[in-house]
Amino acid sequence: MKQNFFKLCLSLSIIALTISCKKESKTTLTEEAMTKESKKVDDFFQTTFDAYVDRHPEFQTRLGIKEDYDKLNDNSPSAAKKELEINKQNLKWLTDSVQVEALSKSTLLSYKLLKQKLENDIENYKYRLHNYPVNQMFGAQSGKPAFLINMHRIDDSKDAEAYISRLKAFKPYFTQLVENLKAREAIGVIPPKFVYDKVIQDSENILVGQPFDASTSKSTLLEDFMTKVNKLDTDEETIKTLVAQANEALLNDVKPAYQTLISFMKAQKERANSDAGVWKFPNGEAFYNNALKNTTTTLLTADEIHNIGLSEVDRIHKEMDAIRENVGFEGDLKAFFTFMRTDKQFYYPDTQEGKAAYLKKAVHIIDSMKTRLDEIFITKPKADITVKAVEPFREQSTGKAFYNRPAVDGSRPGIYYANLYDMASMPTYQMEALAYHEGIPGHHMQFAIQQELEDIPMFRKFGSYTAYAEGWGLYSEFIPKEMGFYADPYSDFGRLAMELWRACRLVVDTGIHAKKWTREQAITYYTDNTPNAELDAVKMVERHIVMPSQATAYKIGMLKILELREKAKTTLKDKFDIREFHEVVISHGAIPLNVLEEFVDAYIASKA
Repeated sequence: MKQNFFKLCLSLSIIALTISCKKESKTTLTEEAMTKESKKVDDFFQTTFDAYVDRHPEFQTRLGIKEDYDKLNDNSPSAAKKELEINKQNLKWLTDSVQVEALSKSTLLSYKLLKQKLENDIENYKYRLHNYPVNQMFGAQSGKPAFLINMHRIDDSKDAEAYISRLKAFKPYFTQLVENLKAREAIGVIPPKFVYDKVIQDSENILVGQPFDASTSKSTLLEDFMTKVNKLDTDEETIKTLVAQANEALLNDVKPAYQTLISFMKAQKERANSDAGVWKFPNGEAFYNNALKNTTTTLLTADEIHNIGLSEVDRIHKEMDAIRENVGFEGDLKAFFTFMRTDKQFYYPDTQEGKAAYLKKAVHIIDSMKTRLDEIFITKPKADITVKAVEPFREQSTGKAFYNRPAVDGSRPGIYYANLYDMASMPTYQMEALAYHEGIPGHHMQFAIQQELEDIPMFRKFGSYTAYAEGWGLYSEFIPKEMGFYADPYSDFGRLAMELWRACRLVVDTGIHAKKWTREQAITYYTDNTPNAELDAVKMVERHIVMPSQATAYKIGMLKILELREKAKTTLKDKFDIREFHEVVISHGAIPLNVLEEFVDAYIASKA
């Protein structure tokens, strides 16, 4: 791959790892002075991280901390403004109070990464209303219940009372949420029409079952609460009291919270249109260019990304056509796509038994890869991974698969979620690639190891760069091919189908947001060029619409990792070790792509 394939930038202040040095030369500094300066900055990293945690109760819970266990995050404009001022203060300290040339190599990297993050957050504040806080992919309507279900442990009565307090907090949180939606509408930021029914449906799903109606089944949140409190080692009267209080909070706080949101969404839907791209936003073009820069950590333009996508689609089509010939399919590639999309041999039945079989097979794929990790990795994660189906209350709207990080304290493993709502969208020939991407050697290896690193500050353990993270995820679909996996040609076709999907994303994301493609045009591009089910195409296009630029990260990141690997192999020849290369890529935590290149270059130099 050509070295100049990417126009890696001087984008984002830190990405160009050049910080103006102060007049004093590093050689005049004593080792003691350098150690002292690095410790000062390292202490600042920890202090600012702790302060961030203190301001975000839900993040505390994700970390296994129970300090503000009864609270939700503050989603008010004043909280956003406060965060901006804190970022400005922290940036000023980094700029004015640090002797950059005195920092150790490790501290210097963290300094640059934090400085970049603060500069970006400050710059992006002007775009704080350029998004859709509730949509089919995420938002309080599904996110808050999922948070309580998956993150809020109940180990004693106090934890149960905190859960109830959080239920009571739904009402003010959703009231503020509606105000935030009104502020966006005032500047012309309104979701396209398709979003509304999905958000409304997710919201109404929460209000189904006891205590919201007279049915015999319990609502999603009541079921979760009762399941957890019934495991407590306490008397029946206490449990009875706690359940009664939860019922009261569900009726008096959760129900009106959702009714407020549903009422607003129904009214706003009548004022919405079907325009899909962010070009419709105020300063929409500038916003999208900024989003691409942040997502890819490059200065690639929308046109360049679009053309890279078209080129990759063409290449992958040729490789797929070779498999078509190999399996003896009579017909062209498009006919082969239809065969792969519709033939029942490639799908589990849409039954509870079929879904259970899918999950069992996914576990087997991940367990098989676990036995081979020593061949390609030096460091392995301590945290385990589990496989779960997406919960029924949100399965109709979320994507086909995703990953949740493990708890830092080891209390919760990493979770690979498979969406089994529509089994026709989950072909068996894509199971390997999907499990490798979300699980091992993909996101679980990456994020678990990142959290377990001992020599980096906390803000880096939880930071992320989408092109790096998703580039690694897509690269992780490819690595098993070199290890002898994908032995079945149909499964290898599935790997290519997943890569093709990501190549199409480059074309479609830029098509929607820079070239004014309609939702329908974008769906047609996917169905014409991939073997995926139409529902897959619909969900992906709708994801592009509400998450502009995010889907461009996968191929851009993967191509960069492959480029760097080829550079190392070509230079080092017999000295190249794939285990060492992977150690370089994932042993520093999340980093921008050109910072990754600097690490790889240093690795090459050390071996050469």
